[in-house]
Amino acid sequence: MILSTERLYLREMEPSDFEALCAMLQDREVMYAYEHAFSDEEAWEWLDRQITRYRTDGFGLWAVILKATGQMIGQCGLTWQDFNGKQVLEVGYLFRKDCWHQGYATEAAIACKEYAFGVLHAGEVYSIIRDNNTASRNVAGRNGMEIVGRIVKHYYHMDMPHLVYCVSNPHCSPQSSPCSTDPR
Repeated sequence: MILSTERLYLREMEPSDFEALCAMLQDREVMYAYEHAFSDEEAWEWLDRQITRYRTDGFGLWAVILKATGQMIGQCGLTWQDFNGKQVLEVGYLFRKDCWHQGYATEAAIACKEYAFGVLHAGEVYSIIRDNNTASRNVAGRNGMEIVGRIVKHYYHMDMPHLVYCVSNPHCSPQSSPCSTDPR
């Protein structure tokens, strides 16, 4: 176990989580911001990428387990992402549709932000969110983040506008770790 919250715990994903992971990655409604549901091959690549991140970075997107049932209901964690040529630490999250609007994403995202600040001593944490993903944007706001930029990601043969959210570690001085801003 990596993290524990009131209702959830987060742990590294493993190959046996493939079916639970597919409940998210292969659901078109859950994957609307990606513009497509994943194939089995894409889902395995996603899972393999997380397992590799655990070894190389010490973190990645973790399985979110509902304590009450022991079921994997989502994934949330930290990954390195590009923001205007700079590698930034991002809190990312994705949950099964039947678990939306219950506060799980916010609960997990706040725990991941606190892990980044308290354990990794990160100066700031970002969330890079598709501009049409209102639910994820709301989670970023509840996680204390503000918009600091805009980027376009080219994915699945499309240009996808994204908003860049950031929050600074309150235990660092503003001079040592301000969120990078991009006025575009």
